[in-house]
Amino acid sequence: MKKILLLGAGRSATVLISYLIEQATLYGWRLTIADVSVEQMAQRGLPVNVRLIPFDIQDEDLVLAEITQADLVISMLPAAFHPAVAKWCLQMKKNLITASYVTPQIKAMDAAARDAGLTFLMEAGLDPGIDHMSAMAIIAKIKQQDGDINVFKSYTGGLMAPESNTNPWHYKFTWNPRNVIVAGQGTAKYLETGQIKFIPYQQLFNRTESLSVLSLGEFDGYANRDSLPYREAYQVQDVATLIRGTLRRKGYCRAWHQLVQLGLTDDSYSLPNNANMTYRTFIQSYLPAPQVPNQPWHEQLAGYLNLPPESEEIARIKWLEFPEEPIGLPNATPAQVLEKLLTRKWQLRPEDKDMVVMQHIFEYKLGDQKRRLISSLVVIGEDNQRTAMAKTVGLPVGIIAKLMLQNLIPYTGIVIPTLAAIYEPVLAELEKYGLHFVEEEQVLE
Repeated sequence: MKKILLLGAGRSATVLISYLIEQATLYGWRLTIADVSVEQMAQRGLPVNVRLIPFDIQDEDLVLAEITQADLVISMLPAAFHPAVAKWCLQMKKNLITASYVTPQIKAMDAAARDAGLTFLMEAGLDPGIDHMSAMAIIAKIKQQDGDINVFKSYTGGLMAPESNTNPWHYKFTWNPRNVIVAGQGTAKYLETGQIKFIPYQQLFNRTESLSVLSLGEFDGYANRDSLPYREAYQVQDVATLIRGTLRRKGYCRAWHQLVQLGLTDDSYSLPNNANMTYRTFIQSYLPAPQVPNQPWHEQLAGYLNLPPESEEIARIKWLEFPEEPIGLPNATPAQVLEKLLTRKWQLRPEDKDMVVMQHIFEYKLGDQKRRLISSLVVIGEDNQRTAMAKTVGLPVGIIAKLMLQNLIPYTGIVIPTLAAIYEPVLAELEKYGLHFVEEEQVLE
């Protein structure tokens, strides 16, 4: 009996867990789910081949004992823990799947994993994951026609379905809030018309591209991390423009840019341990002394940011309230304070549905003809548990796990799903779950 160990059962793992239980029952596999808290899941009434264990990543003896018993480890833990999990999998000679980016620390394990005959399949979720697989399928199709790709852009966003888009930010948390707060920190890198471009964090949300997605209207896309390595990963070394980015609804980026300029997303230092600090004093502490007595805080903010008090950016920040109540976070960073506030303001309601939007834009030459191909994916969540985010992250991870346990992935070392033997069966099964791309193609002048 093959055994799967799933580490982490948080918000983005709900659909993955359902899929793994279904497949484990079908194929006679055993599934162990390890999480900090398993009480709520224990009430569901699980099959006899599914085992729940309370789990602490700091308990190395427990982790090693569970990894030793598994044939395959799937880590849905925060990305910071993956190097340690990978090290333990290497030590115990176990295959590993995660939905997170390959870090330099994990990349350094490639030779050792190959020597051990192990597969560490990373970037297997949504973004990164489905974006790689769907892009590679199109790239392969264009190359089969002897097309010459000049432009490739890929954007993904975890957003709210139109009926649940009920706040002026057009956003609520559908995955780890911390990742949203610190998104983009560092310098974004991409390729444009043959030149390498850089966007420092302070300007990232001020330099966006407008995109239209099917009938959903306009979005803003901002550059995500370092796009340059994907020239090689996607085998498009001669492409002139390559950018991978994140999608947000119109207006979000302009307002978030102001929070960045204020310093509220800074995670590099702790605030004074002042038990009496309120959210209002928090934001006011980043503003100069008011020139007008008793001036409302949002007017002070507008003046400092050189924006009209009635601007959309100020309206969105004002909506956050920054209430006169204690923050209650000792030694917190500014980013942690903002996260606590937004976790409340951007909370999913029970009836809310989220939405995942992905769009690839290709420009290529076919003979003497220039063409543009736009491929778009839109997925709507079922409720605030079986979210679109959980579906698009969890299903590809689960399908890849099934392929691996069936010995259908003939690669070892550190692998991402840009290989046809992986992306073709995964995309085919995702279609059965309603995850399909709509392609629009036009001839350019």
